[in-house]
Amino acid sequence: MKSSVLLRERRKNRQRYKMRACSKPRLVIYRSNKNVYAQIIEAKTGNVLFSASSVSRAGRKLSNKGWTVETAEKIGQAIGNKAVAGGITEVVFDRSGFLYHGRVKAIADGARAAGLVF
Repeated sequence: MKSSVLLRERRKNRQRYKMRACSKPRLVIYRSNKNVYAQIIEAKTGNVLFSASSVSRAGRKLSNKGWTVETAEKIGQAIGNKAVAGGITEVVFDRSGFLYHGRVKAIADGARAAGLVF
């Protein structure tokens, strides 16, 4: 039986292979059991343009109840607001192999509410 980490890595590699041809910036999500990280990465160079996380000072102010779906949505809105203010409106959503439900979906919904299109 294969571990869940190995299966997630396979899904991540499959997604990234399909995204190679796209020239739009990527909204990359990583979630752990306690925190979430969101970054907007430039497609050609791989430089991080904007980031938001529940570990940062601003992220800790948003999450007073811990790592919940509401906190994830606020982190998504924060990264979306930074990107729109920086002139980026269209991105490709890279969920890093995580399944699209719960907190990952909440991050995506928050970013869409802030004005990002993907």
